[in-house]
Amino acid sequence: MRVLVGAGALILPACSTLDTPAPTEAPPTPPRLVTRPAAPNPTIIPAGAQIKSDQNETSVPPARGAAALPPVPAATGQGKPLPIDLTTALTLTNASPLDIQIAGERLRAAGAALDRAKVMWLPNVSLGLDYFRQDGQIQDVVGNVFTTSKSSFLVGGGPTAVFPLSEAYYAPLAARQVLRARRADVETARNDTTLSVAEAYFTVQQARGEVAGSVDALRRAEELVKLTEKVAPDLAPTVEVSRAKTEVSRRRQSVEAAYERWQVASADLTRVLRLEAGTLVEPAEEPSLVVELIDPAAVPDDLIPIALTNRPELASDQALIQAALVRVRQEKVRPFVPTVALRGTGSQVPGLAGGYFGGGTNDTLSNFAGRYSFDLQAVWEVQNLGMGNRAAIREREAEQRASLLQLLRTQERVSAEVVQAHAQLRRSANRLKAAEEGVIDAAETAEKNLRGLVPGKRVGDQLALVFRPQEAVAAVAALDQAYRDYYGAVADHNRAQFRLHRALGNPAQRSPNAPARPAPVVPPPTMPPPIVRPASDAPAPPGPVPAVSAENPVRRASRAVQPTDPLPVSVYPAGQSPRRP
Repeated sequence: MRVLVGAGALILPACSTLDTPAPTEAPPTPPRLVTRPAAPNPTIIPAGAQIKSDQNETSVPPARGAAALPPVPAATGQGKPLPIDLTTALTLTNASPLDIQIAGERLRAAGAALDRAKVMWLPNVSLGLDYFRQDGQIQDVVGNVFTTSKSSFLVGGGPTAVFPLSEAYYAPLAARQVLRARRADVETARNDTTLSVAEAYFTVQQARGEVAGSVDALRRAEELVKLTEKVAPDLAPTVEVSRAKTEVSRRRQSVEAAYERWQVASADLTRVLRLEAGTLVEPAEEPSLVVELIDPAAVPDDLIPIALTNRPELASDQALIQAALVRVRQEKVRPFVPTVALRGTGSQVPGLAGGYFGGGTNDTLSNFAGRYSFDLQAVWEVQNLGMGNRAAIREREAEQRASLLQLLRTQERVSAEVVQAHAQLRRSANRLKAAEEGVIDAAETAEKNLRGLVPGKRVGDQLALVFRPQEAVAAVAALDQAYRDYYGAVADHNRAQFRLHRALGNPAQRSPNAPARPAPVVPPPTMPPPIVRPASDAPAPPGPVPAVSAENPVRRASRAVQPTDPLPVSVYPAGQSPRRP
């Protein structure tokens, strides 16, 4: 009996602590995930983990390891909304950006210069009238000076051509190389504009995600204030209410700052695409979507030869080097090639070779008849006793060496851009994995802290809170930071993908009506086609990087990857991205 009484005395205090069951004592419930329905554009299927939204939701079985992301607020009420998706934005790159138009006009000017160089050997044709009157002293060919009065009139025309044969031969060759350089410059402007559009688009996506995270953190902070007011001053000091309200104020500032970044990034995107100013871009995809164009497991040593083959900047520099070499050869042969001059001499001033001519003494104009006379010359010119020619040759050779050094500098810059973009891609991919886990842990911590603000622990004769309000405040602040880290990692990953894609010299846009087909951006045959996958989808294991032929890696890569290949952009819902073999 004494044993039973003692056991009962020990059990009763333990049972008293279960008078108010604490929700946190139960196993944590994973957040419910949903995805939004497909957008009207069949080429883009928005995907991404979402908390319950207002309508049209499809539940996804909850599982540990998938990020619980809040819904993105609509752009309505924040400005003139402009729905757009990534494929449309990339397609608009070729529509009206000013940088591409400027490069196109330079290309047309280079084409006109080539056309002019091709017809340099053709003479100019002059048509006009010539009236001549002479009164007073004049000298004849013998030397006698006498007084005369005469006049003449000519209506007609004639050819005029003065050009060095070296210029007529070498100028078209140099102009053709300049035209090639301008074509490459257009491709460069297109690739640079595509990168600018992609970066601005993903900056908008990052800001939208930060808005969603800030709104969710604000909601939790406001709930924290209500819970703190219920437990104060009995179970928590009154100052904890002020602490929670201070956190609400900070979260509201974060919401406003996130909307500000959204509007600023939207203005930048509309500027590049030349859309209506003042619109608020609202992408169709979720901000949690991750773009995959190039496998992060690719080795920079295998990517650099592809970039050195496909980058249009290098093609432009090479064409300018060829043009400089042509001008060097032109200056070397200039003293040995004559200058051809064809002039009409039918009038007092060279230009009109013939026509209907007449004249007489004083102001008499008679005896009209046909007349035609011209002068054709071939002149070899040695400039400044040859010193001028030697100086011109040295000048052209210096220009050629400068063009070569420019090519070397561009090669080094291209190689550095590949290495930098690859480093950004690999590190951002690693950060993205850590950020996903951070969002899961931060959301779970914030939820437990909010649920723990109820009496659930007995200390002596009094009940105490499972978690203190300041711990909940810190959890909400950590959740807001986790959201920002996550969406920043997603945007950095996507931007790094496009930077590396652009660094390889490949255009990154396609027509929305073009058929989807695999278009590798790294040496075939084992690299996967570009895809866009949700961030919550675990990345597939990296495939082997194909070796580039040691015989001629650059030439082989240029046949496999053409700068004009379109980029098929496809999006897969959560958990459905294809796996690489």
